[in-house]
Amino acid sequence: MDSVSPPEIVAAVVFALAVLHTFSTKLFANLAHREGKHAGLWHMLAEVEVVFGFWAFILVAALFFLTGKTDAVDYVESRNFTEPAFVFVIMVIAASRPILHFGVAAVRLLAAAMPISNGAATFFLCLSLVPLLGSFITEPAAMTLAALMLRDRYFQQGQSERFKYATLGVLFVNISIGGTLTSFGAPPVLMVAAKWEWTTAFMLTTFGWKAATAVFFNAAMLTLLFRRELAASQQAVVADGQARMPMTVVAIHLAFLVGVVLFAHHPVVFMGLFLFFLGYTEAYERYQDRLILREGLLVAFFLGGLVVLGGLQQWWLQQTLLGVEPGVLFFLATGLTAITDNAALTYLASLVEGVSAEFKYAIVAGAVTGGGLTIIANAPNPAGVAILKSSFVDESVSPLGLFLAALAPTCVAIAAFLLL
Repeated sequence: MDSVSPPEIVAAVVFALAVLHTFSTKLFANLAHREGKHAGLWHMLAEVEVVFGFWAFILVAALFFLTGKTDAVDYVESRNFTEPAFVFVIMVIAASRPILHFGVAAVRLLAAAMPISNGAATFFLCLSLVPLLGSFITEPAAMTLAALMLRDRYFQQGQSERFKYATLGVLFVNISIGGTLTSFGAPPVLMVAAKWEWTTAFMLTTFGWKAATAVFFNAAMLTLLFRRELAASQQAVVADGQARMPMTVVAIHLAFLVGVVLFAHHPVVFMGLFLFFLGYTEAYERYQDRLILREGLLVAFFLGGLVVLGGLQQWWLQQTLLGVEPGVLFFLATGLTAITDNAALTYLASLVEGVSAEFKYAIVAGAVTGGGLTIIANAPNPAGVAILKSSFVDESVSPLGLFLAALAPTCVAIAAFLLL
């Protein structure tokens, strides 16, 4: 291994502190509740979405002292912020009332045809069909839709914390593996698909059907486990409470959504579409609810911080991956994903030349398998937390609670990718 530079060592330390901070947000929340002189600061540091952006600022400040202004600025400008911008845009559009109206109507229609209670059927579809839809409308959009439907139909109806954490764990795991039916739906797949020439047909036959099997199994088991709570929720139907939604408005919103997905790698284009979308929502305000701009910006801030911090972690991540047997690599990737973004992990793997087909399968399968274990493991996870955290005690999601809740569905995903 080449000698490690001081900026790389500092970046690794700052990254480790950011990960530690992610698991310590409850501590800062408790400090904020004491209403001391710095309660506002503690409250800010208790926001999971702020963590990586905050520590990215610390890293850039350190780079100013270590390398000088020019090199520090050049480093930040060399980072690719397309994914954070895309997640922000897709999250806001997917959470608009016409899109949510369309998604809820489709789920209700399918749920009515299922031979189980409406509450259980809707819950099952939110955790199975919607995550698999992420392969086509992208995982962040699927996460936004599923989280909003779960929040309005179940999380605000007095369900137990055990139910909420178990649901969150399955949702995050299913979203992470549910985007592997195509070559463009999941960020970790996008990072390698072009270089490794992985087509949608390849993804469906190699990963997709295994992922779908695990998704349906996870959703079915959780639905069965909480069948009593779900049966009791069937009368708690989400009230639209607004004027009839014209199909033309729904169609236009869907067109914006599809347009952004098609130009996901072209920020100038999808940001232009987004500005057009904002103008349209102002023109037809009576068919809109409050756009989740604040939540979307916080998630983008989180991911942007991860991009800045992750850019200097290659020296230890890539060395960790080299020379590892595929069987061990799968579990190593699953574990590393819990403390890094899975798209960053597969990107670094794509830089390694001359790797075998077994290496490629192990790294990607492991990366998507571990994508539900922590908030930072998969790009859509912060979006789900931003939408659902208000329903939890203290309006925050415990990282340890999420990790424990995601273990069982993660084991199901491991079995699917290794045994099927």
